[in-house]
Amino acid sequence: MKLISFYKQVVKFGRDRDPRKNKKAINAYADTAILYGKPSSEINKLMVGIDIESAELLLADRIREREGLDLVVAHHPEGRAYAELSEVMKIQVDVLKQAGLSREVAEKFLEERRAEVARRILPQNHTRPVDTARLLDLPLICIHTPADNHVFHFMKHLIKKEKPKKLKDMIGLLMAIPEYKEATRHSSGPRIILGNPARAVGKVLLEMTGGTEGPRDIYGKLYKGGVRTLLSMHLSEEHLKKVKDANLNVIIAGHISSDNLGLNLLLDRIERFAKKRFQVVNCSGFKRVRRNGAYS
Repeated sequence: MKLISFYKQVVKFGRDRDPRKNKKAINAYADTAILYGKPSSEINKLMVGIDIESAELLLADRIREREGLDLVVAHHPEGRAYAELSEVMKIQVDVLKQAGLSREVAEKFLEERRAEVARRILPQNHTRPVDTARLLDLPLICIHTPADNHVFHFMKHLIKKEKPKKLKDMIGLLMAIPEYKEATRHSSGPRIILGNPARAVGKVLLEMTGGTEGPRDIYGKLYKGGVRTLLSMHLSEEHLKKVKDANLNVIIAGHISSDNLGLNLLLDRIERFAKKRFQVVNCSGFKRVRRNGAYS
């Protein structure tokens, strides 16, 4: 499979699982890109990691010398894909709208948060790993929102199907998923950080895609709109304080484990499309888990 075909399928499958209803308007994702490498290069063996920095690229170069390697795949964006991270946060407008907010309110609060994230990224030295890939002549791609969209879609349909009543039931659902079970072995499994295990789940807001955490001042409005539980990859202390004030339950599924789930689901679909299994070297918090057949 050529690198450009790999990238195009990442975008296509990410669009398939995008929470927005108008999928035809989605041409690409700003936080997903071929950061270095010839689009025509053939790929068979991948090194996949959640965070790929210069150290991982030097490791990849050593592996390439010893046993061959065609492409390094990062989940978290680097280079221009990181610089433009705030662009993909627009997805959250539709997620918040589906949770009960008006589009006008969601857009207002999200625009303030997007500007904050853009300012935070602006001074970062975001080209370092890309420069390393160039010096090593090592193909590098990052896959962020398309993978996160798969987590969102997977969890949305799982909750709809299983209908967990209490917070402890939600934890039980997560613990049946291999990526979260594996995270528990490393003391980073799913946990309730706000609310009693016997408390009712109610309406759930999934914070699983959209670049990074959304607006901090939106939780009270979400509660008024009927939301009772947040299921998130992660939550900052600033966000947690606002959630407490809104009296919402919070379950943290896990950041790296959720990233693993999204990448695995996406890679499964790409392998089925290509009708082949890629050789995968696990690194930087990633572990390849294959699922047989389609998923809901």
